Parts: sequence; structure tokens; C-alpha cells
Amino acid sequence: MKPQIPRSKRILDLLSSLVGLIILSPFLLLLTVLVRVKLGQPVFFNQSRTGLAGKTFNIRKFRTMTSACDKHGNLLPDAQRLTKFGRFLRASSMDELPELWNVLRGEMSIVGPRPLLPRYIPRYSQEQFRRHNVLPGITGWAQVNGRNAQTWEQRFEFDTWYVDNWSLLLDIRIVLLTLVKVVRREGISQPGQATMPEFMGDDLPPE
Repeated sequence: MKPQIPRSKRILDLLSSLVGLIILSPFLLLLTVLVRVKLGQPVFFNQSRTGLAGKTFNIRKFRTMTSACDKHGNLLPDAQRLTKFGRFLRASSMDELPELWNVLRGEMSIVGPRPLLPRYIPRYSQEQFRRHNVLPGITGWAQVNGRNAQTWEQRFEFDTWYVDNWSLLLDIRIVLLTLVKVVRREGISQPGQATMPEFMGDDLPPE
């Protein structure tokens, strides 16, 4: 059965993203200038992600890393390319604001499991893939219950719980909890990690 988007959720997403983009447009312009000055071009980080039913779309975020490479031309590890300004953008979640455009387009929701990389698709168990039965979100149940400080297994358990228990009241609760988490800057990353480590699957060894 093809996953369906509740009409009430889509209407709320459409109104929220449209109003958000209009109200935040001066702030978004300021962030665009700051990212250009501090990190250079491109200002935006564009990447293919998986959404509803596992279909791919392009996500857009503010850039938080430099393009620094080693002497062989290979990108340096994330921890070395993530600048102080970039850490601030991530800690405050301001790097995610351009995703309002994805919400407006119907590719994302304000609330839902975070969209992940297409190469993870064959690594999911059947249970984990159920996270794609709803639109991915800018924030989600996993993000207010540990964000990047949790394991992949924990994250997917929170994602599938959200799929099974969705309601507009739950979405409102998650949005409010997200604001609290952002202010407290909780769960930004795992200890010793600049970003969330790659998901290799439950039975696959790391590369």
C-alpha cells in the first residue's frame, strides 16, 4: 500500500513553510551573506536524500564546512573542515532553515524522520525502512530524544514509533520540544564525533 500524507498535516506544513519563509527572509538573507563571507562558495550544501516511500529528492542546507583537502586532493575529515561558525549553525539548527523550501515543495514535512542518504536503503531492515512511510522532517521524534547523540538503532526505533503514533498534537509537541533542545544545544553529536557516523547496517562491518 502506497504511503499517504494526511491532508491536515500537509495543509499545516504548507502554511508553516510559506509563513516561515516570508517572515525569515531577511534573516535568511543575512545568513547567506555570513556563510559566503566566512566559508566561501557555494553557500548552500545540496545533497540527494530519501523521502516518502524511499524516493530521492535534493535537500538544501546552509554550508557548515570548508572544502579543505589534503595534499592528494582528498577532503579532510569532517572534524577538521567544520569551522567554529559552522558548529554554531549546527548547534542552533540554523543550517536547516533552507529546508523550509523542501517542505513547501511537498518533499519534506516540518516534523518527521530526518531524511538520510540513498545508499542506506539496502542496509535497512524491513522494520527500519518503515521510517519512509511518512514524509521526512526538519525535526522529529528522534531529534527531541537524543538527536545525534543516540545510536542508529535508537534513532530508527524512535522513527518507527513516530510512524505508528503520528498525530497533529504529537507534531506540535515535537516542535515545542525542538525549540527547548535548540536553546539547550543538547545532543548535537556523539562524543568524539563531529557528525553522526555513517550507518552501515545491522549486519555490515564498517568500511
